[in-house]
Amino acid sequence: MPIITSTEMLKQAYQGKYAVGAFNVNNLEIIQGITEAAQEVSAPLILQVSEGARKYAKHIYLMKLIEAAEIDTDLPICVHLDHGEDFEICKSCIDGGFTSVMIDGSKHSFEENIKITAEVVKYAHDRGVVVEGELGRLAGIEDDVNVSEEDAAFTRPDEVEEFVSRTGVDSLAIAIGTSHGAYKFKPGQTPRLRFDILEEISKRLPGFPIVLHGASSVVPEYVKIINANGGSMSDAIGIPEDMLREAARMSVCKINIDSDLRLGMTAGVREHLSKHPTHFDPRQYLAPGRANIKALVKHKLINVLGCDGKA
Repeated sequence: MPIITSTEMLKQAYQGKYAVGAFNVNNLEIIQGITEAAQEVSAPLILQVSEGARKYAKHIYLMKLIEAAEIDTDLPICVHLDHGEDFEICKSCIDGGFTSVMIDGSKHSFEENIKITAEVVKYAHDRGVVVEGELGRLAGIEDDVNVSEEDAAFTRPDEVEEFVSRTGVDSLAIAIGTSHGAYKFKPGQTPRLRFDILEEISKRLPGFPIVLHGASSVVPEYVKIINANGGSMSDAIGIPEDMLREAARMSVCKINIDSDLRLGMTAGVREHLSKHPTHFDPRQYLAPGRANIKALVKHKLINVLGCDGKA
């Protein structure tokens, strides 16, 4: 099966009241863990590449690894640019074989965001590529995204119709209380998503796919392992999985997960090297990290996203 766009998978997700997992990839082991899990439960996949990942691994290496995973699993896979900062990075990814790109103009004014997004949409649609836009700003730090709590802002429902109409985007990332990175909430703060905002947006954009960024749950098991092996993440609090499942039953068709993958990989490596300090073969200590990612993704696909059996 060739690499595809997300159009049909998000349409089916909306109708079926589940979400497709969009997982960030950086290297071989992460790609293998994600795709092997999806193959075992027959789930569609969006593999995301950030600007930071492209700098680290190079575009061509990641594309060839993803192509190999598609051949190996025969799954429907969409390759997506996560948080494209400007037209040029989106153009580079489109020209380089991505089937979906996100243009994140949320740091700009409403009018400038529309202008930049519409420019990307025109270039992408002319080449059969789909585009995700963003309204509202998520707090947190992840790769090249760095937004303070003071600069974060919920999406305004009264802007979504105009934004979608004037830009022509295929999906819309919104801000309803998620945030980037592992430290999403302050100690003692109760995690809460603004389902009232999501419901209002759903009414204004019936049938339109909504996206949630910053949706890792910060798996306590991995945090505990990291802390027990030299880490210091006791204050890390993520998004409760039942909230994500509720969002998927509404109009959220794509849920992004990155930090949980990093935690799973790091926990596997730290625990292995703690038990086997003389090991120096990367295959020995990367394999447990890959195994953690596979187990994590399988859990998310079945119990959080509800997209198992939908490939």
